[in-house]
Amino acid sequence: MPEPLTNPEESVSPVSRLSVSVRGLRGNNFALEVEFCAPPGITILFGPSGSGKTTLLNCVAGLATPATGRISAGERVLFDSARQIDMPVARRGIGYVFQDLALFPHLSVGGNVEYGLGHVSAAERASRSERMLQSFRIAHLRRRKPRDISGGERQRVALARALVTDPCVLLLDEPLSGLDTSTRSRLLQDLHTWNEAHCIPVLYVTHAREEVFALGERVLVLQEGRLLAQGSPYEVLEKPRHEAIAELTGVENLFDGTVLALHETQGTLSCRLCDVPEGKSVELEVPLAHLQPGMPIRVGIRAGDILLATTPLKGISARNILPGRLTSLRLKDTTVIAEVDCGVEFEVHLTPAAQQALELLPGKEVWLVIKTHSCHLLRSSS
Repeated sequence: MPEPLTNPEESVSPVSRLSVSVRGLRGNNFALEVEFCAPPGITILFGPSGSGKTTLLNCVAGLATPATGRISAGERVLFDSARQIDMPVARRGIGYVFQDLALFPHLSVGGNVEYGLGHVSAAERASRSERMLQSFRIAHLRRRKPRDISGGERQRVALARALVTDPCVLLLDEPLSGLDTSTRSRLLQDLHTWNEAHCIPVLYVTHAREEVFALGERVLVLQEGRLLAQGSPYEVLEKPRHEAIAELTGVENLFDGTVLALHETQGTLSCRLCDVPEGKSVELEVPLAHLQPGMPIRVGIRAGDILLATTPLKGISARNILPGRLTSLRLKDTTVIAEVDCGVEFEVHLTPAAQQALELLPGKEVWLVIKTHSCHLLRSSS
């Protein structure tokens, strides 16, 4: 069982920010190299499995040790390799909700929430745990064991246990994984409300894009232990600039191309896509970038940003209208996934109603309509 991640001897005040600058991992060859500051509020750690998100949380908590670097919470230095400071886990004042929750099966809900409050009086312990049980709507479960409550209720118990000690920093490792949409939505709202009242830095690991936009003021994207991008969810995920981020956020169409010409007064450039059969050419107009004719380019387009028509269109603002032939249709949940051959294969998403209205069948001649700003210029992962 994990030990409580709080200092039983001293009270830890909220901090203005969490600062992390670490490199390497002691006793491990993982190539960790991360530097950032997390202000009060929720900062999302986003990235594929194995990118170092949990490792980074463990470094902040003191469960893993960087090879070099510095970690501070406000004025309190938690780790500094140059000064040989490595504060013990129990003194860091960190709240941590593990991916597997790590609830104590032999303790009741109330006993789990009170764990870590042994240094305060019985009256104070009861008062603080009761407030937290009420805040997370689990007061009626206080005498039950974790095995006797639902998954969403266990998530609430884990959050309450981490927060009842008034931590200076909160670490959440995919705390809502496996929950249905409505349960997750209610828990996200409760967490957001709690943090608005307490204003501490929160590092929140998730793979779910919807959680990033529902919770995070900032998002950090990690890949192979390094920081690829940081900023607002809109800046980083809606307008990806790196192929790895595009793939993580559901950019289905990725193409290599060559710059043909720059149109500076129009704010665009034209490019020709590669890997097109001999005798064919596929050209796109994309946002202007600091490139020159003849230079390689990588373009990403979300399948949901492409319109599909069954007759050629005129007099519209979209700059790219590509003729093609529908090669396949398949239904996934409530989305129809269409494959269209325009010389290169495009994936297009539409509704079943749109498929019926357009009478779409494989082999049908169609036109793809793509706005310039739906084309994202990407740095290649290779």
